[in-house]
Amino acid sequence: MLHPTFNELSKDKFNRYQLAIAAAKCARQVTDEYVNQREAAEKSQTGNKETDKPVSTMIDQQLKDEKAVKIAIERIYNGQYTIVEQMPKEPEEAEETEETEEAEEAEKNAD
Repeated sequence: MLHPTFNELSKDKFNRYQLAIAAAKCARQVTDEYVNQREAAEKSQTGNKETDKPVSTMIDQQLKDEKAVKIAIERIYNGQYTIVEQMPKEPEEAEETEETEEAEEAEKNAD
């Protein structure tokens, strides 16, 4: 059984799709953190095998050993990464945006 469960993660606010998208975005951030730490560790190497520490010891243990998605789910569950719901546009705003876009296209075509 998976822990935390979907119900624990969603807290009755989000559907599976929103949770999957949030986990994917957070996992991407985790992967970027790992890549940045690895690059920094590699740049700090002087080339002397006797005095340089191994690159793997300079990277955060959790980022190195666990999968990015697992870390992302833990961060969502612990509240370190929050899911923000985007409010849908009001119908009036959507119409205004469409009218503005149509006017801009008409201006471009007139030139």
